[in-house]
Amino acid sequence: MQAPVIIGIAGGTGSGKTTVARAIYDRVGRDRIEWISHDSYYRNFDGLSHEERTKINFDHPDSLETELLVRHLDVLAKGSSVEVPMYDFAAHARRSETQRVEPRRVIIVEGILVLAEAELRKRIDIKLFVDTPADIRFVRRLVRDIQSRGRSLESVVQQYLNTVRPMHEEFVEPSKRHADLIIPEGGENQVALDAIIARVERLLA
Repeated sequence: MQAPVIIGIAGGTGSGKTTVARAIYDRVGRDRIEWISHDSYYRNFDGLSHEERTKINFDHPDSLETELLVRHLDVLAKGSSVEVPMYDFAAHARRSETQRVEPRRVIIVEGILVLAEAELRKRIDIKLFVDTPADIRFVRRLVRDIQSRGRSLESVVQQYLNTVRPMHEEFVEPSKRHADLIIPEGGENQVALDAIIARVERLLA
C-alpha cells in the first residue's frame, strides 16, 4: 500500500479547523480520506472524581495521549485499521466504545496542538495553521461548549481565562512557525483551500 498523505490542521480553539478539515474532506473525496481529531486522545482520567477532572488543564500537551495517536498513524501508514478512543466532553472521561478508522490515501489530523508535538510533525506531510482573531475564537468556543458540551457560561469563561488563553500563548501560537501554510479566515479562504487541494492531488499522483 502506498503511504498515505497526512494533513495536520492546527490553530486556536474555535479558529475554524473543523471547517477547513470538512472542506478538504468533501473536495478530496470521502472514499479517499479519514479524519482523526487529536481531542479523541485525551487521557483517561476515570480514576479521578468528576470534580477533580474538571480541574485538569485540558489545554496542556500532557493531557493528551499523543504517543497513542503517533502509534495509530504508523499503523495506518502500514495499511492496517486502528481503534480510536471516543471522549465524553461533558463527563471529562473516555467512553467505553471506540471508533474504527481504516487506512486511506489521505488522513487528516486536526487539533490545537497538532503542530506543537515534534513526533506528530515528523509524520505530517502538509502542515496547516488556521489563524483567527482571539475574540472570534472565544465566542465560537463559548457557543460550542454551552450548546454541545453541557457547560455553563461561568465555567467556559473561567476555563478560557485560567487555561485556554495561557496555553494558547505558550504552545499553540508558537507552533505556527512549523506550518507550511497559515490560513486566515479559515474555511472561507477559497484561495488557500484551492492551493491545499492541488498539493494533495500532486502528492497522491
